[in-house]
Amino acid sequence: MGRRRGSRGAVAPHRPISCSRMPAADCRAAHVLAHYKETFRRRHTRVLDILFCSVCSVPCPTRPAANMDALLAALVALMALAAAMAAVLSTFSKAAIFALLAVAPCIYRYRKRIYVIYKTLPRDVKFLWRYVNGILRLKRYARDNSTVAELFTARAQLDPHAPCFIMVGDRTWSFGEMAEKSNKVARVMQDTLGLKRGDVVCIFMPNCPEYVCMWLGLAKLGVISALVNSQLRHRPLLHCIQVAKAKAIIFTEDLAPAVAEIYDQIPTELKRFQLYGDCGPGVTDLAAEMAAQPIEYPEVPEKLNYRDTLLYIYTSGTTGMPKAAVLSNSRYLLIASATMHMLGLRRSDRMYNPLPLYHTAGGVVGTGAALVDGVTSVMRAKFSATNYWTDCIKYDCTVAQYIGEMCRYLLAQPPRPTDDQHRVRIMVGNGMRPAIWQQIVDRFKVLQINEIYGSTEGNANIINVDNTVGAVGFLPALVPQSLHPIALVRVDEAGDLLRGDDGLCQRCRPNEPGMFIGLISQGNASREFYGYVDKSESNKKIVRDVFRKGDAAFVSGDILVADELGYLYFRDRTGDTYKWKGENVATAEVEDAIRSALGQRDCIVYGVSIPQTEGRAGMAALAVGGAGAGSDERAPSGTPDLDQLARALDRTLPAFARPLFLRLLPEIDITGTFKLKKVQYQKEGYDPDVIKDPLYFRHGEHFLPLTSQLFNDINSGKVKL
Repeated sequence: MGRRRGSRGAVAPHRPISCSRMPAADCRAAHVLAHYKETFRRRHTRVLDILFCSVCSVPCPTRPAANMDALLAALVALMALAAAMAAVLSTFSKAAIFALLAVAPCIYRYRKRIYVIYKTLPRDVKFLWRYVNGILRLKRYARDNSTVAELFTARAQLDPHAPCFIMVGDRTWSFGEMAEKSNKVARVMQDTLGLKRGDVVCIFMPNCPEYVCMWLGLAKLGVISALVNSQLRHRPLLHCIQVAKAKAIIFTEDLAPAVAEIYDQIPTELKRFQLYGDCGPGVTDLAAEMAAQPIEYPEVPEKLNYRDTLLYIYTSGTTGMPKAAVLSNSRYLLIASATMHMLGLRRSDRMYNPLPLYHTAGGVVGTGAALVDGVTSVMRAKFSATNYWTDCIKYDCTVAQYIGEMCRYLLAQPPRPTDDQHRVRIMVGNGMRPAIWQQIVDRFKVLQINEIYGSTEGNANIINVDNTVGAVGFLPALVPQSLHPIALVRVDEAGDLLRGDDGLCQRCRPNEPGMFIGLISQGNASREFYGYVDKSESNKKIVRDVFRKGDAAFVSGDILVADELGYLYFRDRTGDTYKWKGENVATAEVEDAIRSALGQRDCIVYGVSIPQTEGRAGMAALAVGGAGAGSDERAPSGTPDLDQLARALDRTLPAFARPLFLRLLPEIDITGTFKLKKVQYQKEGYDPDVIKDPLYFRHGEHFLPLTSQLFNDINSGKVKL
């Protein structure tokens, strides 16, 4: 009956008990007693082995690869031993002994979760403390019906002489000066156009403190500012003006030619304001108009609200043209509060901001702490890898912003003594590759890196609070999975959500890639979804009946993966958008530009990965043999004039959207399998030794044939991209 295993796993019977002189009943009892004694002896030996191996940190022969299980089993054994000793010594009551014995199996059963909580407890406690403080602050803003303009005004009145923005190479703008200038902007718009709450004005300017003055002044009237990318030209620029239904556009002298190029196409009622320089026909001199206005706060006929729309921030999507994402006062204040609390900022900090103000990172994260909390922001017109750390030293910055591509440029600079002479203790941004993360820490001696993941239009936003290399955020282990406002759900190869037999989405297991989503809850600032100005585009980002019937979630379009401790890592971007030079590139927009330049020649555009670079570089496949399958009319055939194409793309596309690679194909399949074909081209990449079609690389003003040597130089980093 009783058996034990030898050191090699062989089964050895225990010694039988002689029962020749015992009654039958006593013999059976003796055998039963012997069985339990042998079982206890066998388990006792095993527990001692596990305990010994756990204490000595060596592999356990009875349970290989049982580090965690061995430790918890040893703990259970110790608890049982303590209970037995207590019973013998009568030091514990019977109730206490019973409690110890009852808890031990539970500990063993949930040992993995206990281990996860033990490992992540410091992280989660820090996060929850900061999160609760931020949420309480937002509830106060909601209760008081506060707006960004009101909070800034209160801050300016508190200390009008304190520095608000410092322009690198220029001067310091105090809170009082920012308040006065923004008041003048508001009064000009009231007097000249009669603008009111809900109207829209486009701001088309480079980085400067006046940029913030413009939208802040408009916000005092309840007017929405549409922040247009200053790199856009021609059709994309016209589209941004039209989709916003703007009543005016404000631009600077250096961008006046870009506005003049589309003058004949913009609505005649669109009022044009130019800041600085000589104004052309039909353009109002904004600086002169402001000089004639008083500095007092404008009179507003109605109370503005916490949930009123504050800004339109444009983001690229799969439709091809920039989409205007809605940013309310509540969301701006959410980002500003998260910046302060999640980063652990202090009023004495100074934030270095070399990012464009028309993006969320530079225009909201980079300005919110200044306008609402008084944290001085040091602003630069354009990012410079050479001057990044010298600027931080000169202006005594303690917090610095980045995007992933910038970090690679910083590392590419030759080492200098100034690399670690700064006082920057926090770097915050998104897109830092895990491969260079530790290099940034070691070389530049930055104590804390806060990687952020999120989108302007979405509600699924996370942050890395404990410097875990490569992580973009985490799912707190202390919070039950069912209460998480964000989740990873299973998808197929095409990126479509998978559903179970009940019709609901399925959560991913640890280390299983999935789509990142954010559950929508209107009325909760951290979970609201305002989407885009175009409601049909907003609906494309919403999925319903996610984890229960009737609920809804924002679909990010990005594939992430979570490890056993809940850390989230970015994997890939789905859809027809890829990221290059820190900008989202819509393939449809680039395809339209190429077709227009080449007489509607068939083409497809996609992003390809290049070693040692962030994001994906643009690549276009062009048909040189005429129309593709499924086309109704014949497209131009033959090899196109690539120099002409390069010049056309320079005129119509911003630098980050211009393809670096070309592939000439006899024919492009444009049937229903078109999307799958694009995926196949993307997988094939741009290796001339693999692809037999002619390949070209954009170098300077020309497309050069892509040879094996040039291919190797690009991959090794010898060729500047």
